[in-house]
Amino acid sequence: MTNFGDLPFEKLIAYQEARKLLEAMREAAISDGRLRDQALRAATSVCLNISEGAGRAGSADKARVYAIARGENCEAAAALDIALAAGTCKQEPARRALLHARAVHALLSGLIRRFGICG
Repeated sequence: MTNFGDLPFEKLIAYQEARKLLEAMREAAISDGRLRDQALRAATSVCLNISEGAGRAGSADKARVYAIARGENCEAAAALDIALAAGTCKQEPARRALLHARAVHALLSGLIRRFGICG
């Protein structure tokens, strides 16, 4: 894991959980190539959008980007759920990734409420 430092996103627990989601997603090794690509892209986007939101100045702008991250998080979680249902991934890391996705969802929901968008 990264040595967390002085950049604003590095201090966010939501970002740290999103990184864990991405790592577990990779370890889940989804065998369907298209689904794996979509899942990894979504998990990567969660991390990138959280970091972008942390760097934004305005509250509404932060909330908008965090809402996008939350949507990507749901997409990543759904891809894992589909892979688990289809039996096309490693179960333990996929289940761990889903736990991280739930934590990310809750943390992002709090950030979105804090910066002024309902949902």
